[in-house]
Amino acid sequence: MTTLTRDPARTAPAGPRRSGWVPRLGGPAWLVWRQHRAAFWTLVAATLLGALVMVHLREQMMDYLASQDASSRKSGGLPPEFEAYADRLFSVGSYLGYIPVLAGVFLGAPLIAGDLESGTAKLVTSQSVSRLRWLTMKLALPAAMLALSTAVLTAVFTWWWSPVKGLSDGLSWTSFFSVTGVTPVAYALLTFTVGVAVGLLLRRTLVSMVVTLGIVVALGFVWDQVWRSLGNVMSVSTDQGVGPDAVPPELPAQAEQQGQSTYFLTDAGDRLDWTTCLDQMENAGAHTACLESEHVIGWSVDYLPVSQMHSMQWLGAGLMFAVTAVVVAFVVLRGRKRLL
Repeated sequence: MTTLTRDPARTAPAGPRRSGWVPRLGGPAWLVWRQHRAAFWTLVAATLLGALVMVHLREQMMDYLASQDASSRKSGGLPPEFEAYADRLFSVGSYLGYIPVLAGVFLGAPLIAGDLESGTAKLVTSQSVSRLRWLTMKLALPAAMLALSTAVLTAVFTWWWSPVKGLSDGLSWTSFFSVTGVTPVAYALLTFTVGVAVGLLLRRTLVSMVVTLGIVVALGFVWDQVWRSLGNVMSVSTDQGVGPDAVPPELPAQAEQQGQSTYFLTDAGDRLDWTTCLDQMENAGAHTACLESEHVIGWSVDYLPVSQMHSMQWLGAGLMFAVTAVVVAFVVLRGRKRLL
């Protein structure tokens, strides 16, 4: 009588044991990794490459600055030849500014839309995996990798920029507000979840990517218009007149002036627009007399201090995280009810 025995190689579960560290993942996590491993590895490679490039460029910048003695620098500025190194900072900063666009269009929009379009979502959720568990892992794994990648890149960029921060007007904190600190991470997660929501609604990959691009561009425009309002505007003024010998108010170091120009300050504490007595500008005596008739005693200037940078970034990031949470809730609720 022949006894049948099982071959361990045949009965061993397939999938997670096929390669490297992936076997440690299981269930939906393994499936999400397998589905998007090309995008994940691309993200990892881009992060490492970007970080290495910034480290190299920073070393070049620091070597150049170390070779310059203090007398060769302009007062409160940098050597004229430093422009080439500053241009590299601006270039890399502008590239980092595209992370939210890439996160929304190429990672968020196709994430669920691709599964709905191909039928993968129907296949997965017809198994033992619940819709909630699948949606949670579908969002969590890409979001975690995106947040980690963005945090690494912005941290290295901030380290690169810090030694020359505020040494010239072009390298002020407002120039790199949106690509340093916690803001880029929150911004990338926001656009990522918006892309996911669009894909869930439209259910077509290409259409979802195009619509997400439009929404992300609109979000960027709104952010550029409102981020300065996250700070508390302060003012500095003088009360020694506005004549030729009067000294205008001096802003604190690294402060950004707000408004179109300097205001005139009256003895009652009111502020007049810079166009006051503008028609008398050609005649100095008439102009001075006009300002005196308006009881002007000095100037007043509004500004945002650099000390508010981090609080503004955290406030902006908090708002983005809140909107992100709302979008995630929408995706989960709608996905549980009307995914297929």
